[in-house]
Amino acid sequence: MLQYLTIKTDYSSETVIKKSRFIASLKRITSEEEALDFIAQTKKMHNKANHNCFAFMLGDQDQIQRASDDGEPSGTAGVPILEVLKRNQIHDVCVIVTRYFGGIKLGAGGLIRAYAGSAANGIDGVGLVERLLMQTVELTIEYHQLDSLTYWLTQNNYPTPQIEYSDVITLTLPVKVSDYATFTKAVTEVLSGKVTLIDGGQSFQEIAFQNK
Repeated sequence: MLQYLTIKTDYSSETVIKKSRFIASLKRITSEEEALDFIAQTKKMHNKANHNCFAFMLGDQDQIQRASDDGEPSGTAGVPILEVLKRNQIHDVCVIVTRYFGGIKLGAGGLIRAYAGSAANGIDGVGLVERLLMQTVELTIEYHQLDSLTYWLTQNNYPTPQIEYSDVITLTLPVKVSDYATFTKAVTEVLSGKVTLIDGGQSFQEIAFQNK
């Protein structure tokens, strides 16, 4: 994926519903093994809990999807948690909702609302980030070209570059991979072809996501 949403950091939150404690634990994952390790660690931590229900989605097409009711009635826990991940379009995240039973049965509808609500509360609490695959580009220009280039970058909402001065000027900045071809073509035109561009590699960068 060139860009996707995920959670800002690992996180835990607790909700009490009719005397039952629901503890949502959230973690970023990069593999199914990492998710399973997190689930095992959480079960060990909450070994006296009645249920440790979970869901996770993983992969550039969410091709790995897992959910478990862990002893709750079928379809009342794992799938509702998974649906919360899908609804929020969150990727590479594992959510475990631990339940300490408080003595009052909630019924199927109540369980669905409780598990989905606990997962949603955890997501709201931790906040989301957008991960963007960026291409670092290094531009080498002459001194007399600097003003026109920095003006163009500002007008087109590109980030402020790092600038190094020697016998020439070198500017380094990240550009979205999806925008890289357009960027290089436009810069070359702006500078009438008198620019050297060097590919500095790709990496993910994160920005806070505001759900509008």
